[in-house]
Amino acid sequence: MNNINNSENQSLIRLSQAQLNLLEVCPPQFQRVYLDQLSLPISPDVQENLLWGNQFHQLMQQHFLGLSLDSILDIDQELKNIVKALLKSVNEQHNLNAESWTEAEHYRSLEKGNYLLTAIYDLLIINENKAQILDWKTYLQPQNKQKLANNWQTKLYLYLLAETSDYLPEQISMTYWFVKIPHEPQGLTFEYNEQLHDKTTLELEKILSNLDNYLFELNQNNADFSHSKNCELNCPYYQLFFSEKADDNDAEEENRDLLSMIDEIEEVSI
Repeated sequence: MNNINNSENQSLIRLSQAQLNLLEVCPPQFQRVYLDQLSLPISPDVQENLLWGNQFHQLMQQHFLGLSLDSILDIDQELKNIVKALLKSVNEQHNLNAESWTEAEHYRSLEKGNYLLTAIYDLLIINENKAQILDWKTYLQPQNKQKLANNWQTKLYLYLLAETSDYLPEQISMTYWFVKIPHEPQGLTFEYNEQLHDKTTLELEKILSNLDNYLFELNQNNADFSHSKNCELNCPYYQLFFSEKADDNDAEEENRDLLSMIDEIEEVSI
């Protein structure tokens, strides 16, 4: 997990898509994980999946830096097949050519109020009239597309590119590529537009305003982040973390699900 502090500007709080997701779902758990740093240990199975995901991201980064993958892929035929299939699909669907500008692990940030909104695009493809964000997911494509559309990774990544470039929202898209051995890669694309951009702007303003209030109460009155009025009914973590009936084993299992839900694998630059 990322530390919430921003090394570029210590007066700003750094927020990624994972932190926005958790802040929206459960503010007290946001405080617990990112401010108090009290998250529970990750299970060996989850840790193994995270490591494999990071390794896969590094392979893709190496490829788009022009580095050979042969020495790595020659010892793992199954991985070699999936990487070749993914690169073939990406080249065909996104029309990569000599006129395309690409950058792996592309970093974007935007100051908004007291916060620095940040994103790392697994791959950014720039052409004269369009910009495409690609993100590698090392699991099967989810059935609920709308849930992914509402995820802050989708919303924040598209929003940041529109706000920090000359491209119109209608010229921007984001494609998730789902990769899980031994399945064929699957792509899921979200097109952006001005209406979605305005909607995300309002949602960001609301969630950041709420965070301002939470932090003010925390600093002035040492008051923990509060639940919403419907929190007990709607929050999947309420009974596990904030009820007197909560069970430690259930809490640990739910925390692992939480890590999976926010899906933050921070790519390590090579």
